This record gives sequence, structure tokens and C-alpha cells, in this order.
Amino acid sequence: MASLSSEGEDWRAWVPLSSRPEFAAVTPLPQDDGPSPVVAIAYRDDFRETMDYFRSLYSSRELSPRSLLLTSLAISFNPANYTVWHFRRQVLEALDADLNDELEFTERVAKGNAKNYQLWHHRRWVAEKLGSDAACGELEFTGKIFCLDAKNYHAWSHRQWVLHALGVWENELDYCTQLLEEDIFNNSAWNQRYFVITKSPLLGGLKAMRDSEVDYAIEAIGTNPENESPWRYLRGLYNDENDGWLNDARVPCACLRVLKAKRNLKFALSTLLDLVCLGFKPNQEIRDAITSLRTSHSGEVGSDSDLAKSICSILGHEDPMRANYWTWRSGRLPQAAEV
Repeated sequence: MASLSSEGEDWRAWVPLSSRPEFAAVTPLPQDDGPSPVVAIAYRDDFRETMDYFRSLYSSRELSPRSLLLTSLAISFNPANYTVWHFRRQVLEALDADLNDELEFTERVAKGNAKNYQLWHHRRWVAEKLGSDAACGELEFTGKIFCLDAKNYHAWSHRQWVLHALGVWENELDYCTQLLEEDIFNNSAWNQRYFVITKSPLLGGLKAMRDSEVDYAIEAIGTNPENESPWRYLRGLYNDENDGWLNDARVPCACLRVLKAKRNLKFALSTLLDLVCLGFKPNQEIRDAITSLRTSHSGEVGSDSDLAKSICSILGHEDPMRANYWTWRSGRLPQAAEV
């Protein structure tokens, strides 16, 4: 429960609505829990009074300044009440209110409720009403949220909507780069980067961006091969284009560098396994590296004809939490994978 109303007053200094002149003519409408509620909820007096007055104005569909004030108070007590938010939008439209003030209101609410569905739905409604004039402010707002929680799904979803609906793509790829420089493990920033290169009308699409983005991902892999995000990003750059994936020599080379280092192997190995299962023919250097790894793990020298099974065997040691999966995967390898 939020402690501050939009008026900035602390609930401990609560002034009863019955004592406020703007509500003098309002007859509160108590909540009807029936004659014998099984478990009566012990509502706080200020919350109960606020909702009794809200029900009264809502039932009469009074779209007035005092109704707007009352929704502010109700939201301060329970920011997840979708009926209050819905009524607030009706009041705002009826009053032709300044929606820039409403952006400030939602930002105050977001400080303690940044994962509130109703808040973000309302914020989108306001931004849509304001149109392109709100675009830069919305990007700035989500940036503030990311400073508190870099993986806030609601903020990322809102940011993507802003880009799509209001068309402010110009600096978004640079913003993703900035976030990844700050934290290369930020999987949300990796996801946003993929969103930008595939959706931005300014970049030419995935094919136009693929070459430089492959280099970007491989550089990130070289620095932190244990980071799953750039591996997934790298695979996504080829989407369903398996021929390009198989024929890009940079991919197996990146895997080989990790294998030679003999640490943080599981994503390099699983990438190689996927390539082999699609028909990739590893060179002798990769085969020797895998044979060496299997020997160091089990003391057994795998034959050159069961490379995919050798990779699964190594993964069973390198990725013990999914050892059963790699055993299952080994048993389902296609004949073509045994190269």
C-alpha cells in the first residue's frame, strides 16, 4: 500500500473526507459484504472511507474535479484497483485535463509500484493521447525505471510500444550498446537490441545488420563465454536461415577459442552440437579439441565417428544440472549428426 496520496499528504495526517468541504454533499456508499461475511476484512478507516466515497461518485458517474481527486486518493491506497484507474480515464477525458500533469502523477505512483499492470496500461493510454510529443519523455521515464530495475518487463514492454507507436528509433541501438557496456549480462538489453535491429525502419532489417551484429556478439562471447545472452543473440541473428548459420566460419571459430581455453564450455559445446545436428562438418582442430575434452572428463578416447555423442557426454559433466537432458539428447541424435 502506498503511503502518500497524489496530494503529497501522509496517511498518518489523514483528514477525513467527511470533514472536507468539497465532499460535503456526497453520501458515502458502504461496501456490501452481505449479512454474514465469512471472513470480514479489517479495512483501515481512511481506506474504508475513501472507497465509500469513491463508490458513491462512481455509481452516479460524476465526472468532476472532486472525482479526479478521489481517484488519486484511492490509487494512493491501492494502485492495483483497475476500476479506479478506468474511472480516472473517464474523468480526465470529461474534464479535458492536462495530460502532462497526468504523466507526472503516474511517475509518482511508479516510484513505489513499478510493476503495476494498471499503472502501465494507464501510462500508455496517456502517452497515446499525447502522441509524438510524449515520445522522448516516455523513453526517459523507462530509463529511470531501468536504473531501479534493469529487467522490469512492464517498462521494456512500454518502451517497445513507444518505439513502434511514436517512432523514436534514432538513438535506440546506441542506448542498447550503453546498457550492455554497463552490464554485458543484461539479457533484457540483449533482447531489446534484437528488437531494434529487426524492427527499426532506420536500420534496414536483420539481413542488413547481421554481419556487424555477429561481430558484436562474438566479441561479447570472447569476453564472457559463460554469458548465455550473446550466444542466444548470435543464434537469433540467423533466425531460421540454417545455411547462413552453418556457413559462417566465425561461429565455429568462436566456439573453438572457448574450447581451447577449457573453461566456461557449455554454451560453446551446445552451439557446436546444434551445428553438427544440422550437418556441420567440423575441421580436425575442433575434433581434436573435443576429443581432448572427453578424455580429460572420462579417461575414454572417443572415436572420430561419434562426435555429437562425445559433445553430449562432455556437456553432462560441464552442465550437471541438465545432465539428464544431455543423456536424453544423446539418445535422440540423428544419424547425420554422427560425423
